[in-house]
Amino acid sequence: MADYFAFNAQHAVDYIKHLIKNDGLKFFQKEADLTAYEFGDGNLNLVFRVSDENNNSIILKQALPYARCVGESWPLTLDRARIEAEVLINHGAICSEHTAQVVHYNPKLALTVLEDLGHLQILRGAQINAEQFPLLAEHVAHYLSHTSFYNSDFYLAAQDKKAKVSQFSNPELCQITEDLFFSDPYVMHERNNFPAELSDHVASIRNNSALKLAAAKLKAKFLACPQTLLHGDMHSGSIFVDQQTTKIIDPEFGFFGPVGFDIGSFMGNILLNYCAQNARIAELAKRRQYQTHLLTCLQDCYTLFEQKWINLIAQYSHDTSLANPEFARYYLQQVLQDAVGYCGAELIRRTIGLAHVADIDGIKDEKARLAVQQQTLILGEQLMVNAQSCNDKDDFFALLISLLN
Repeated sequence: MADYFAFNAQHAVDYIKHLIKNDGLKFFQKEADLTAYEFGDGNLNLVFRVSDENNNSIILKQALPYARCVGESWPLTLDRARIEAEVLINHGAICSEHTAQVVHYNPKLALTVLEDLGHLQILRGAQINAEQFPLLAEHVAHYLSHTSFYNSDFYLAAQDKKAKVSQFSNPELCQITEDLFFSDPYVMHERNNFPAELSDHVASIRNNSALKLAAAKLKAKFLACPQTLLHGDMHSGSIFVDQQTTKIIDPEFGFFGPVGFDIGSFMGNILLNYCAQNARIAELAKRRQYQTHLLTCLQDCYTLFEQKWINLIAQYSHDTSLANPEFARYYLQQVLQDAVGYCGAELIRRTIGLAHVADIDGIKDEKARLAVQQQTLILGEQLMVNAQSCNDKDDFFALLISLLN
């Protein structure tokens, strides 16, 4: 199995049996009767669940040399499998409690064997069903603050940081993010996807010079600001949850970029679900109660994220000049403004760009879905153009509440 080929279910079984026999894989007994099936519903990869007769199971994920959602006409590097495995290993060493565990990685076959999180729910589906997770904000804040701090200049020696920036260079997948986030929605592009009823609104976005300037600034920061090792695709489909547990998966878009990108992406997905609930929960009291829960989650997450960063700088920064309290406050103000901008960009690109979300696309009533899409566009625009006015989190929360009322 040295040369790359795309797996089927039997290949997955044979590979795991090979690991049991030759590498001492401990998840199964040596004579276990294994079965596998492919269940990947993402845009890029094959994903197999390999199980034994006692319902023990692990996940085998393999990158394809093209975008699965498009086909061979959109080729992609297999190196993204290395990026994903090494980001998980890096983040797992820092925050094992909230990072999916890598069991095995084979760079030649572009595959990773991971712990099976099938006993948990994917956050997106759970939030579509208006389920609440009281520890989510704390867990996401802990994961994002710790993985970003310990991969930053505040903690790493300059040479170590530069070596990691090189290790996690991910130009091909970064190009996808750059296009889908910051370019496509603001021009006429074949990848864009929106109903005809939004055409006038989309045209106004293309003609909004202040919004396009904000997008350009966010893109420039994304391109040229290697502050930390990002997850790179921090949406609610990359998070597994239950009432006690939160696990982060799928960082194949990982690279060194601005700290505010991941937290902004997460907040954007909370707000996508918030807007979608206007068309999903008919009972007004129940809808308002769940939307209040979502806003509390967003506010708590950012507040805890910022506080944890402040505490980590004070206790563990190895650079005394960067640890200066005044600089730390300045730095985190920039992180906040970036996060608000990236949050807005996520709302816009998920509404009119290539990659939509089930929170909104799953709304059956076309008129209600259109109203939600209009709200997400307006909210995204306002967050992007007003991000620089947010000097602290209270400014951000006040802005957000004013836009949602």
